[in-house]
Amino acid sequence: MTGSLESRVLALLTEVAPDVDAALVLPDVDFREQFDFDSMDVYNFAVAIHRALGIDVPERDYRELSSLSRCVAYLERARIARTSSSST
Repeated sequence: MTGSLESRVLALLTEVAPDVDAALVLPDVDFREQFDFDSMDVYNFAVAIHRALGIDVPERDYRELSSLSRCVAYLERARIARTSSSST
């Protein structure tokens, strides 16, 4: 599941930042260190995640979207939390 989620996150990232080459994104390096990714890009990325995956990312959690690996881990935790809360 992680691989497909990672692919989806990369697709959303390149949707928000079309100049980014998804094949060159380093998973553990902050996006801001790899390419021009400002606060509006982070906001638009959070909106794209919500729209595509149905996961709300509150502003206080935007730092969790700072790299590919952090973002995927955050979204996996959010999916688990959403699944467990809907099954109770």
